[in-house]
Amino acid sequence: MALAMGALANLPAWASGWSKSSLAKISFLSADQSRNLTAIVETIIPKTDTPGAGELGVGEFVQKMVKDCYDTNTQTNLSGGISNLDEQSIQRFGKSFADAGKEQRLTLLQEAEKSTDASQKAFFGLVKNLTIQGYMSSEYVMTNITHYELVPARYHGCVPLKKG
Repeated sequence: MALAMGALANLPAWASGWSKSSLAKISFLSADQSRNLTAIVETIIPKTDTPGAGELGVGEFVQKMVKDCYDTNTQTNLSGGISNLDEQSIQRFGKSFADAGKEQRLTLLQEAEKSTDASQKAFFGLVKNLTIQGYMSSEYVMTNITHYELVPARYHGCVPLKKG
């Protein structure tokens, strides 16, 4: 019992050391792949009058989810899919995916979505689904767009009643 109480007392000190930079070190992708992944999620959900997926850090969310929740085959597929997309961009446009124009990136992603190659199609499906999940569960969207309330409805315990 004393050991459990000691562990609970130290939990806030342990968790307060977390920061965005400390979580980013957990990445399994190279710096170029991370940059390309950010460009991919930004192309899927671009900036309009609301921030885009890249600006909200959805690329880091996708990396973290794939690293922590998926098997090594899926991790390899993500890494290979990003590299493949980058190679296609270099061959067709002479620049990396992240440096390509908006229309060029969109064209490459549309081709990946319609591809007959099962691994490329699985890569795009994974990234698209995780991008939507990450964007919709981001703090910005939850507080400013969907107006999420942790505890919905209000309890007003002291309200005068009318006789009817």
